[in-house]
Amino acid sequence: MVSRSDSNKQRLRRHKRVRSKIFGTAQRPRFDVYRSENNIYVQIIDDEAGVTLVSASSTEKEYKALPGNKETAAAIGKLAAERALQKGITEVVFDRGGYLYHGRVQALAEAAREAGLKF
Repeated sequence: MVSRSDSNKQRLRRHKRVRSKIFGTAQRPRFDVYRSENNIYVQIIDDEAGVTLVSASSTEKEYKALPGNKETAAAIGKLAAERALQKGITEVVFDRGGYLYHGRVQALAEAAREAGLKF
């Protein structure tokens, strides 16, 4: 019998490998993505101080009715970028969280870029 590997366990291994190389500073914080089955979450984190500077998610009231798809992810990416620009953050380091740069993660990143974030 063939055993199926745990995909989240594999994602966490990839994320750990990526995080060993990516570090957010005050000048260039980390743009972290977490994707669940139904929702998508974004945090902009200063790893030096251990502080979340900006956050956005599809669980917020105005986005809760939208389905968990690429359009919602793009809306969350744009929202996160707007909030970051309001706080004076223009450049970030993109942390895809071990997920493939495809689908919802790609839509979120491209929307954030279009809204004015540089990464």
